[in-house]
Amino acid sequence: MKRRPTIPDLAKLAGVSVSTVNRIINQTGSVRQPTRERVLRTAEEIGFYGLGTIEHSVRKGRESHRLGVLLQQGGRTFYRNLGEALANEARRYPDGQIDLALEYLDDLSPDKVAARLIALGDTCESVALVAAQHPVVADAIDSVIARGIPVAGLIAPLSARGNVSFVGLDNWKVGRTAAWAFDRIVRVPGKIGILVGNHRYRNQEMNESGFRSYFREHNSAFTLLEPLATYESAAAARELVETLLAEHSDLCGLFVSGGGITGALAALRSAPKRKDFVAVGYELFDATRAALIDGTLTMVISHPMETFAREAIAAMIRAKRSGPEGGAQRVALGFDIYTSENV
Repeated sequence: MKRRPTIPDLAKLAGVSVSTVNRIINQTGSVRQPTRERVLRTAEEIGFYGLGTIEHSVRKGRESHRLGVLLQQGGRTFYRNLGEALANEARRYPDGQIDLALEYLDDLSPDKVAARLIALGDTCESVALVAAQHPVVADAIDSVIARGIPVAGLIAPLSARGNVSFVGLDNWKVGRTAAWAFDRIVRVPGKIGILVGNHRYRNQEMNESGFRSYFREHNSAFTLLEPLATYESAAAARELVETLLAEHSDLCGLFVSGGGITGALAALRSAPKRKDFVAVGYELFDATRAALIDGTLTMVISHPMETFAREAIAAMIRAKRSGPEGGAQRVALGFDIYTSENV
């Protein structure tokens, strides 16, 4: 009697490991679609007993997704890096084919953001964007959702009448972690300047809220200045920091919670060095890495880029599969912390 082919037989003939065959059969872990297809062809040739299960796994992998992502200003390093991470994740997504429509928007006015969001909703099955909260944007989100296209806010939470998903950091914890650094490092409490990109970015508002809550709870000796908006401009950030340094001789630190950090760094570098001055920034890229190394920045809190891209793609696909009644997908990521000692 002819012996029935086993999993080790299938793995050997298909040129893969036994664990790969098991992942395909059990639909656990990541296996690239070409590998799934090769295992299926081999299973058909040898009459493998689990052919039906493998066929199901391969059919799932053949699923296609048209996803749209709207990011801000392609000239900014952070968004270029994020776009590259999203594109890489879409290419290597193991359970289907992803057609990613990735756009950068230089004009961040609410009307422009709303128009591009609606345009992406016309051609995509699931859409995500980085945007400031605004009634015009919220209305566009509802317009897209009404057509059955799920929408997710990336980095900054967004709200509308419909269910809006979110993938980003726990910004309350981001703010409290930044405050912890000042509390533990600054020897003589003084004034702390705060920069935000725009008061309508809800993540930055939550950063500030967590920041202030920590000091209310643990150390009221610090004076937290009113947050200043850079409107994502390096030139504006430089001017604001220069003014803070000139007007507040007892400024002991700076928390850069939003855009324009390269301008803030330029201002700090051009000023006389202050012994016991602490600066905490947001996002690790070449400029902030260099600032950590030369001591201009004390600490950087950053999105884990690859994890963020992977979770964003997965959340958009889950939202597409679950449909309009499936509810919002919410993914709160852990964040990376960098100092001069671990960059």
